[in-house]
Amino acid sequence: MTGTGKRWHTALAVVLTGLMLFPVYWMINVSLTREQDMRKTPPDLFPLHGTLAGYQEVLGEQLPYLGTSVVVGLGTTLLTVALSAPAGYALAKLRPRGGGVLSFLLLAAQMVPGIIMAMGFYAVYLRFGLLQSVPGLIVADSTLAVPFGVLVCTAFMSGIPGELLQAARIDGAGHLRTFRSVVLPMSRNALVTVSLFAFLWSWSDFVFAATLDNGGRYEPITLGIYHYIGNNNQQWNAIMATAVVASLPAALILVLAQRFVAAGVTAGAVKE
Repeated sequence: MTGTGKRWHTALAVVLTGLMLFPVYWMINVSLTREQDMRKTPPDLFPLHGTLAGYQEVLGEQLPYLGTSVVVGLGTTLLTVALSAPAGYALAKLRPRGGGVLSFLLLAAQMVPGIIMAMGFYAVYLRFGLLQSVPGLIVADSTLAVPFGVLVCTAFMSGIPGELLQAARIDGAGHLRTFRSVVLPMSRNALVTVSLFAFLWSWSDFVFAATLDNGGRYEPITLGIYHYIGNNNQQWNAIMATAVVASLPAALILVLAQRFVAAGVTAGAVKE
């Protein structure tokens, strides 16, 4: 490719990236705009008279929702990893009977609409008294992440050389010790990838939260934004400030973990 062609490709990539990121910029712009400047025609492309009033309202009203989302996200991540890692090891290295069928069922489970699962959980939680509870929401959110986590762990652990596991067994290590001391350290990229997606799915979940936790004492940030829009549908700077604050943890985690994710999502694509 010539130098001119590369420049055109770079320019096109910059333009497309700018178009995709413009809604994010506009969200930040509106969050800093004064209420009296909201209805300007045309609107200001930059907050010339910026204000932090929206963020002050967020810190005063949305912190409990943010705290609940953090607890649910971390709980979902821990439960997902605790189930996905040993299941992936079993499917990849222990080769149990029916492993292929189980892998197919895990893949099919990801195709079930969330609202269908939410209604099933509602009936079960109503019977066992788990509605409007943080543990109930953690379990529900984990059902979205565990099938994905098992498939990623299985693909990654399949690429671990069998000689390493045989050497561990020769040294007297059983399956549990081999899994803990050999497989888990080598599967760091896959575990980080699973953890990231589990946290992001639970952080952005609205269907399970609205069905299983609406009206409860502890509600996640998605319901906080939903209630806030319903009660303050004219205060757009505060609404957008809430969206910015809710997006920051997920964006920060994604930036910090991107190199692990790049390695984890390609696990199993190339065999040695």
